[in-house]
Amino acid sequence: MDVLNSSTVSEFLLLGLSTAWENKVFLMFTFSLLYLGIILGNLFIVFLIIVDSHLHSPMYFLLANLSFNDVWVSSTTIPKMISDLFSEHKVISFQGCMTQICFIHIMGGVEMVLLIAMAFDRYTAICKPLHYLNIMSPRRCVSFIALGWVVGVVHAMSQFSFVINLPFCGPNKIDSFYCDFPRVIKLACLDGANFEFVVAANSGFMSMGTFFLLLLSYVFILITVWKRSSGDLSKALVTLSAHITVVVLFFTPCMFLYVWPFPTSSTDKYLFIADFAITPALNPVIYTLRNKDILIAIQRILKKILTNRMQ
Repeated sequence: MDVLNSSTVSEFLLLGLSTAWENKVFLMFTFSLLYLGIILGNLFIVFLIIVDSHLHSPMYFLLANLSFNDVWVSSTTIPKMISDLFSEHKVISFQGCMTQICFIHIMGGVEMVLLIAMAFDRYTAICKPLHYLNIMSPRRCVSFIALGWVVGVVHAMSQFSFVINLPFCGPNKIDSFYCDFPRVIKLACLDGANFEFVVAANSGFMSMGTFFLLLLSYVFILITVWKRSSGDLSKALVTLSAHITVVVLFFTPCMFLYVWPFPTSSTDKYLFIADFAITPALNPVIYTLRNKDILIAIQRILKKILTNRMQ
């Protein structure tokens, strides 16, 4: 904290997404609708899974936690981005910037573990159906959630401990709509190459490792189904298609930013709109429209509402 207090930079200036007034109106309208959809859609999935006893299974327990996490992921950036669109001084305090960075990486770590847990759940359901309930016990499901939070906190704090000790004494303009380790490190008043390597190695390895682990798990599932069903992969593809879509949408921006050298183009910031706005908004649609159990649960709730009103 002594280092934090000795920094002469007390706030950062976020350059945002656009300067044209017409673009600002479009972005405000678009992201307001997206954020509303994220909140309502994901919280509805959480509510549905809680109140419908037919959805009290490991897969939907993990899905409810993923939806809840998506609400927090988008809430770390989207509200401020919307409020900054028509603000002349898009500033964020030093402490606020560091807090935002930590929350982004904590939630990102939780999301990765949840996606791995959901892939493991599908592997167990497809490849070991007779042992599914024993393997995916309530205790194991809760352990996955706890592990996600531990991984997220350790992942964020391991990088934060390096960044918080950097001196910030001059430039304070961040060419983005949010704070993140790569862009903040570039503003430090020293050669941040070593710190860039630490952050890239940490986040890049975690993103790539998780992505390829998930892809391998899907390939293994498809091979197993292919061997057991004489080449018929249609059922497995339908089951896995939603998970694969979410994984690709989530990890593509992460790998683009953290695996390659630190951002040199202002277009990099647009990629992370996918993680903060598009993916959290699409998740409820993907898991609802492609899931019969969720659709049936919605019908049951609507039927109960109509029945109660008629009475």
